[in-house]
Amino acid sequence: MKQSRSMSMVEAVANVAIGFGVAIGTQFLVFPPFGIEIAAGSHLALGGIFTVVSLVRSYALRRLFERIRVRNS
Repeated sequence: MKQSRSMSMVEAVANVAIGFGVAIGTQFLVFPPFGIEIAAGSHLALGGIFTVVSLVRSYALRRLFERIRVRNS
């Protein structure tokens, strides 16, 4: 069954939203032992930047694999 573009976006957003929470939690735990001290707002901003990049990457890969699957069926 073919995955629509909108469902690819839903999948990518769900994946990245969960990843955002994991990334922020990881930053709070991992940064201090490495001597990186930043404000909570900076953690959120940094996480937001990487989240946007991750969303674009996730959606593009999903569409690429869908195109390959359709071509090979």
